[in-house]
Amino acid sequence: MTTAAPDAPVPTPTARGLWTRSRGPLLALLLLVVSGVVLGALQSGEHHGRLDPRSADRTGSRAITRLLASHGVSTQVVTTSEEAAAAAGPDTTLLVTDPDVLTQDQLTGLHTATAHTPGRTVLLAPGTSALETFTPGVRMEPPVRTSARPPACSLPDARRAGSALLGGLRYATAADDADRCYISGGRPTLLRLPAHGTGRDTVLLGSADLLYNQHLAEHGNASLALQLLGTHKHLVWYLPSVSDPSSAQDQQRGFLDLIPSGWRWALLQLAFAAVCAALWRARRLGPLVRENLPVAVPAAETTEGHARLYEQANARDRASDVLRSATRTRLAPLIGVSAAHAHTADVLLPALHAHLTAAPGPEADLHVLLFGPAPADDRALVRLADQLDALESSIVSQERHAPREHPDR
Repeated sequence: MTTAAPDAPVPTPTARGLWTRSRGPLLALLLLVVSGVVLGALQSGEHHGRLDPRSADRTGSRAITRLLASHGVSTQVVTTSEEAAAAAGPDTTLLVTDPDVLTQDQLTGLHTATAHTPGRTVLLAPGTSALETFTPGVRMEPPVRTSARPPACSLPDARRAGSALLGGLRYATAADDADRCYISGGRPTLLRLPAHGTGRDTVLLGSADLLYNQHLAEHGNASLALQLLGTHKHLVWYLPSVSDPSSAQDQQRGFLDLIPSGWRWALLQLAFAAVCAALWRARRLGPLVRENLPVAVPAAETTEGHARLYEQANARDRASDVLRSATRTRLAPLIGVSAAHAHTADVLLPALHAHLTAAPGPEADLHVLLFGPAPADDRALVRLADQLDALESSIVSQERHAPREHPDR
């Protein structure tokens, strides 16, 4: 006597098994998080306090403000265009560290507030918009490598400082009284435009490297920075930011505006390459190729499938043609008509009339039945199929009951 073995218990996952299966994704996720934190810390340390006079980082500018303070120049840090316009009073130097961040309205408002006030405006690496607002007629030239360059001009501040770390953007102007210093490729990287009746001159610096803490003690950087920013007893240090409440830049710029122009061309080229690859790998259009079915499909299923396709497409004309053609093909050998003339009405119909006269069949117009127009609706199509079936059954029945002549034995 045998007894059935009890059902084996279903194994439950253990902590070791779960750790074995999930340790790969968990380690990958941990690596991703650690990498993000490290990169964020590195980037934060590199860009924190850039040109900020309160920062002692390598790219901060606290050293120059300490030097200015020792010469009796006070520094006021502002972060909005309204504060900068209000603080830039008479006998004040206004330093704008990143003019390209400002919107056109901010640039216009700042220029209007300082245009008729005696003092100095220093712009660090200004772009086209800032140049058109503050210094019309000055155009920007392609940048060059930052390096120690001689003054090569008659500006007293530059001659006293000597060589300084300059480069970056270059500027060109047709003004005869402009001071063009620290030349590179025939274009100055420091351009001073004197005041014409306003008492405020404008200084353009192609690069801000000489103001960094890490470079201030090199060459004549400290002397040049002290003379450019210490001309007046009060210095307004403006740090523009996109978070400025007066900036409408975030509202005016859409998603596509945030993409640099170089990336737009790259995306366009990638899209063109994708289209070319799709055309290259796409299926070639050509004539239909007959292929054998991988499996045998019953004829009934094939017929039913065709019928449903005809029904979905309302293809009663095609369905009726198939029914009539099949009926004519099967009737032709029964009434003595060759296959070549099975679909010729002038040959098929007389032979069919002869057989039906000998043995009465369904009463119907044979020409309309076998060669007529398409049915108007599904009910007419079903009636046509019934009539064709009745006609074929009549001919087949006649052939079965027809007397046959037996040859002599």
